[in-house]
Amino acid sequence: MVRNRGHHPELIFHSDRGREYLSGLYRERLRRYRICQGMNRVKKMNDNAFIESFFHQFKTERIKHQEFDSAQQLRAIVTEYICYYNNQRSHSSIGYVSPQDFECKMKC
Repeated sequence: MVRNRGHHPELIFHSDRGREYLSGLYRERLRRYRICQGMNRVKKMNDNAFIESFFHQFKTERIKHQEFDSAQQLRAIVTEYICYYNNQRSHSSIGYVSPQDFECKMKC
């Protein structure tokens, strides 16, 4: 995605301290694209409130009380939600517009 789309030079990728985000291969890929990595401090879950908020919204809006028959079905819901979240869902922290609309305003 970054290779095709590019990114703002001050982009910070926030995550928790999950094993996948600490792996050498993952961290090297971020370095290759010059993306700064931000993580929670040990035992400080509020350090990444934005990503925690995203996952809360995702679970509330798409996952809660759902049963999935396959990983493929879950992947489809994740893909749909990320598209909706970035392109249609309004966000109060950026003036009640979608991230895509906000990004377009910043570029113009």
